[in-house]
Amino acid sequence: MTVLPDHRGGLALGDEVLVRLRDLCVDGGLSDLASTIEDLVGFVRDDLAAVEEDLATLSTADSLVGEAGASLVHLGGKRLRPLCVVLASRIGFARASAVCDIAVAAELVHNATLLHDDVIDHADRRRGRPTARVELGNAVSIFAGDYLLIEALHRVQRAAVPGVMEGLLETIAEMIRAESLQLENRGSLDASEDLYFRVARGKSAALFSWALGAGALSGGASPELCRALRAYGDSIGVAFQLIDDLLDLVGHRSNTGKTLFSDLSEGKITYPLIVVLDREPALADTIRAIAAEAVPSWGGDGLARPASNGDGSANGHPGSANGAGRERERVLEAMVRHNVEATCRDLAASYINEGIEALAEVPDGPARRALTVVARASVLRER
Repeated sequence: MTVLPDHRGGLALGDEVLVRLRDLCVDGGLSDLASTIEDLVGFVRDDLAAVEEDLATLSTADSLVGEAGASLVHLGGKRLRPLCVVLASRIGFARASAVCDIAVAAELVHNATLLHDDVIDHADRRRGRPTARVELGNAVSIFAGDYLLIEALHRVQRAAVPGVMEGLLETIAEMIRAESLQLENRGSLDASEDLYFRVARGKSAALFSWALGAGALSGGASPELCRALRAYGDSIGVAFQLIDDLLDLVGHRSNTGKTLFSDLSEGKITYPLIVVLDREPALADTIRAIAAEAVPSWGGDGLARPASNGDGSANGHPGSANGAGRERERVLEAMVRHNVEATCRDLAASYINEGIEALAEVPDGPARRALTVVARASVLRER
């Protein structure tokens, strides 16, 4: 058995994906799943190494835009979407080159959306570094995202697996629809759970679902297996978004690589905030005040803005850094009082269970066991 090292020095990024999953399982008390990862190292290592090699040599097209796109990709990331492609492909028998192209495409599409999101949200940090829009400007960040999307489409075209290109085009369209829906409701405290999950499915789950389905298609899986894997991808994608939104509030910046409360500052009311508002409606003014700090950066959309007193304050709350810190503390204290973190993680776990149930259609074997590990570890993550 090939054993993963206990440190990251000298590891290829493909190995780091497995190390992170293994460590999440150990920290979460899931020693049986940690052992499963150790057993599966040889099963996926070569495929993940090929994906990392392709990403590491991503062409910059000798341009500022290409360099900006490649730079974000080279910063790493969780690489869960390529891992999903690789594991789904192992349900059947796939050409290694096709699997690599599709897996790389999944990661490039994900990074393209990050570059676009950072412009829309006026984000300052990504993966522990200043965003491309901060360093190089909004135009470069937008075009860098477009560049990565084109690179992704080229790879899917080269893979030449029937149905995969059509699926990706529909997935991108679904992601755009979800972004539009979120934009239309920006700054509103009336966001419902239904709206939140519609956006989560379109923004996050859709790409996971495509990655699983595309991987399965590359391996020649039956339509029934492809549907089961897409359903699994939809469930873990929603769970992943739930944890992402939770960590935006309670995570540690050194883990998440971005500023906390960034979603609220961008006018997004996420599920943890929906829960805390439902349990303590009096927090509405405090939450409006936090969102109001960023009104100059996103209020120009012509959408509903938090009420302002015109002097840098909103709803009676000072617009100072100290005031902002106190308001964030109020929200965090309320989340503790109402056990919001446990509520979010429990709901994410229920989606994970749905995803694992969908795998009942998949023959037992290393791929299915690995997908179970990926699902369960997703709820445990702190980054």
